[in-house]
Amino acid sequence: MRSHMTRRATPRAAIGASIAFAMLALAGCAPGAPAADPAETDDVTVSTELTDEEVVLTIADETGFPATDALTEEFTRQHPNVTFEITRDTFQNLTANAPRLLAGDNPPDLIRLPTIGDTVKDGLLANLDPYFDAYGWDAWPASQLSPLRMSEEGVRGSGSLYQLGLGYSVTGVYMNLAIAESLGFTEPPTTIAEMEEMMEAAKAAGELPIMAGDSDGVVNFVVQALMNQYADQDEFLSWMFNEPGATYATEGNIQGAEKVREWADAGYFPSDINAIDYFTFVTRFSEGEGLFTFNGNWAAAGYQEALGDDVTFFLAPPANEGDRFIAMGAANSFSVAAGSDNIDEIVYFLNWVHTDPAARQIVVDVTGASPGGDPTLPLPEVEPGSLIERALEMSAQIGADNGQVDFMANTTAGIYAGSIIPESQLLVTSQITGQEFVERVQAFYEQEIAG
Repeated sequence: MRSHMTRRATPRAAIGASIAFAMLALAGCAPGAPAADPAETDDVTVSTELTDEEVVLTIADETGFPATDALTEEFTRQHPNVTFEITRDTFQNLTANAPRLLAGDNPPDLIRLPTIGDTVKDGLLANLDPYFDAYGWDAWPASQLSPLRMSEEGVRGSGSLYQLGLGYSVTGVYMNLAIAESLGFTEPPTTIAEMEEMMEAAKAAGELPIMAGDSDGVVNFVVQALMNQYADQDEFLSWMFNEPGATYATEGNIQGAEKVREWADAGYFPSDINAIDYFTFVTRFSEGEGLFTFNGNWAAAGYQEALGDDVTFFLAPPANEGDRFIAMGAANSFSVAAGSDNIDEIVYFLNWVHTDPAARQIVVDVTGASPGGDPTLPLPEVEPGSLIERALEMSAQIGADNGQVDFMANTTAGIYAGSIIPESQLLVTSQITGQEFVERVQAFYEQEIAG
């Protein structure tokens, strides 16, 4: 027997930002047709029980994200009548092509979508507010859902729910313990100043202080980690969520960017940094090059396999000892197409990812990310002392400190490729100041928002 629920949905205001969670959306129209009003969910009938009919669910995902393979295989093992077809493309191509895919005659049921952009305004995403109530997602921390909500005015952080994550990331710093111990250090730094002392010692000993790359913009793990320690968190989030009048050109962001310039001037980055992409900097750190590297929890398993006991993982240290921790983090966000013929089924799958013990274990084992969902659910088992255990502890710490902020690359659809990457390439090679970096990114942002 299928249970149904008909209700009048009301948008919920989001609370702050800590561990970033996201959810998908259901349009206020019949499946298979885009919504005329993206906020309309009146009298939507939803089911929270899985069909017993044969159904094929389609997912458009990015290259190199294996969690969907493992999760869908387990779901089909438990529910043999449901199978999946997964297509993959590069992150850049998928982001650029998402509106066309969602607007097509046969849209994917689920799509990896890091930036919502105009897809809500154009009625391309399903509004999940009715499912929020039907499944009882109010038991999940409200702050975890806020980055993936959008208001009728197009401002993220509040309003209706349009995404959900398949794992929730936290970023930090990995430290090569063998190099650190050779320099006389046995513990991670507790402040930025202590970290600088360690990098100065590494440089003097002929070791690379920070392994990083920027041919594809990933040095921004470093850039934003520093900005986070100086910026006002609410101001930073207001800008990321496109609130009217918000600006990137704040004193805190400038101070953080100037610190990056100082590190560039000191020679703490690789001399060929702008020729190094993500894969290369991960590989080079895994092979023992660099005292530190800035990356996310998704890299934990790989670094552990490569470096064994010679690596640890910690949150970026604050400017002042004892300050709360601030870190980038976001859901591996996916959205449901408003035109999907299988909205009940794909949302059932998404809820299952967050509640089923086997699914939650897969998320941790495959991605190293937090599984999300109701915080009272038991955490998956992990190897004691492993980097994945450290990552889960870090997620809990950021949650306790209410210190998670979104990736600034998600602020608008074009800002990462159009401004952050080219300007950061100049910043980390000492060609522009921190203030120039911030002002240039803000100018691009204003043009894109106005357009």
